Amino acid sequence: MDDIYANVEYDKPVNPRLSTNQTGPRSSGRRFHGAVLCLGLLSVFLLAGIIGLSVHYHGTLRGSAAELSTIKTNLTERLQASENKSSSLTEERDRLNSRLTEMAEELDRLQQKLSTIKTNLTERLQASENKSSSLTEERDRLNSRLTVMAEELDRLQQKKPCPAEWRTFCSSCYLLSAESGSWEKGRQDCRDRGADLVVIDSSEEQTFLFKFVKKDTWFGLTDKDQEGTWKWVDGTPLTLKNWEKGQPDNGGGNPKWGEEDCAHFVATEWNDRSCVSPMNWICEKKA
Repeated sequence: MDDIYANVEYDKPVNPRLSTNQTGPRSSGRRFHGAVLCLGLLSVFLLAGIIGLSVHYHGTLRGSAAELSTIKTNLTERLQASENKSSSLTEERDRLNSRLTEMAEELDRLQQKLSTIKTNLTERLQASENKSSSLTEERDRLNSRLTVMAEELDRLQQKKPCPAEWRTFCSSCYLLSAESGSWEKGRQDCRDRGADLVVIDSSEEQTFLFKFVKKDTWFGLTDKDQEGTWKWVDGTPLTLKNWEKGQPDNGGGNPKWGEEDCAHFVATEWNDRSCVSPMNWICEKKA
């Protein structure tokens, strides 16, 4: 039994550390190779992804570049068109400004011309009004003269002569006084005779009077009521005038002459003199 058992080798207990040491290098190598293989595969996949992405993005970039080029071209064309349009608008603006300036100048010329025309028309209108006024006065004088002549004709037809020593002209009788005195005295004498100091209506009547008046003689014109406003004794305003040069002057400020408010003949002209000065007078009454 002992022999039998003496040849039998007993298995030695296995030391775990020794067992681990014996199998460790192989296991580590296998792990390392596996990791390397995984990393390699991962790298391949990554490289393939990168290449794919690169190809994709390269195509995308090429498409984007082409699109950008197209956009740039379009923008350039639009910018050029805008610049051309802006240039055209600038030229149009300049033309309009130039035209506006010309129109403003033309308007100024027209306004000046219109002002000149207006001034001329105003002057012509004023001249026409003055002429019309003059014609109206002349018409009134002619109508008045016509009335006097008609009245004279009626009286001549009725054959009513003037009293003795009275002179006849048209339809009136005239008397040159033989005595002298103040203007008021002469007027009162005329009134006492049914007449008044003479009122001169026309140049013909005045020429008639000058034929027999040879010295200073009162007639019926005075400004006693208002200085400078001469009126005839019948109340009519003065229209016909035949003043001596520089007259009337109301005495010219010389106290020697005093207030000169009454009119008298000096040869063939008129003068103003103090109403108290003594001189002859002419009476007039209707025939």
